[in-house]
Amino acid sequence: MFRRASVFYCQDRETGQQESLRTKDQGEARLLVHSKNESFRQPMLNLQMARTYLSATDPEIARRTWQAAMDEMAKSKQGPTLVRHSRAMQDKAFDLIRNLPILETQPIAFLNVLEEGTVSTSVFLRRLHNFALDMAWLPWAVLPKRRWPKIRFKEKRAVTLAEHQAIVANESNPERRAYYECCWHLGGAQTDIAKLTAEDVDWQNKIVSFHRQKTGTPSIIRFGSELEAVLRSLPHFGPLFPNHQNKRETHRSREFARCCHRVGITGITLHSYRYAWAERAKTCGYPERFAQEALGHNSNAVHRAYAKNAQVILPPLEDYERNMAAVPSIPLPTAAAV
Repeated sequence: MFRRASVFYCQDRETGQQESLRTKDQGEARLLVHSKNESFRQPMLNLQMARTYLSATDPEIARRTWQAAMDEMAKSKQGPTLVRHSRAMQDKAFDLIRNLPILETQPIAFLNVLEEGTVSTSVFLRRLHNFALDMAWLPWAVLPKRRWPKIRFKEKRAVTLAEHQAIVANESNPERRAYYECCWHLGGAQTDIAKLTAEDVDWQNKIVSFHRQKTGTPSIIRFGSELEAVLRSLPHFGPLFPNHQNKRETHRSREFARCCHRVGITGITLHSYRYAWAERAKTCGYPERFAQEALGHNSNAVHRAYAKNAQVILPPLEDYERNMAAVPSIPLPTAAAV
């Protein structure tokens, strides 16, 4: 231990590394150096002392496992989010730490889970780790931020017009065909479209409005003649898709996958219709704030991620200049005239 500019420092005799003790009190500095030496000589004793101190404030902390954290985390979720969380926690990769006490978790345990699992495992393990930190069930991070592997999602793309037309032409079920048409024109998530009712359609103003199942945000879309023809063919009271509204998401997804397989289309899912709507809106110059409201996106960043692959054709600057020159200008009053 030594002092520099009235602040005490310590130096590792093996590596020569120096660090500040962040104190000007000599007694406190000696105590800190003693604690560092003891933790180096007897690491297991140091861990046991940490457990003793933590148990004084939380008696269950020594026995609490990651499964308990998973169960507690589920209590803050509801609806589709709860279903996704519960399904993710059943991942076999989590069996490696499920019954492991949180306080005894070593970095190698997390690395084994990440190696065994998928991208989804990495996403939900981060959430579980952060939840334990926020609840003070972990005194420090198991893995530092720089040691977490970078999350790389599969590339998502939109349904093209030609693909949509092929899917609709090949679908023999009238209700399912109308369902795909509504997904194309409304850009809604599959469950939101499946649960539409006749009361969600305002025929006078030609508006379809509903609240998103995932976020609860309103989605308001004005429809044209093509979607109007589809809506006219659907029930005028109650659910628009009575055979689809109670199906599970996986069931509807499998039906769509089979239809795509019949026409030789790959790389898309029902959620690709949301990407298609966002890209179509951006390509034709539809105002972003209107598109964001129509799709029920609360975040500009999320909406732009959906529309990032849109092919936008920008008109020449001289066309804008020519149009501006053709508009008669109104001279502003000068100070003298006022």
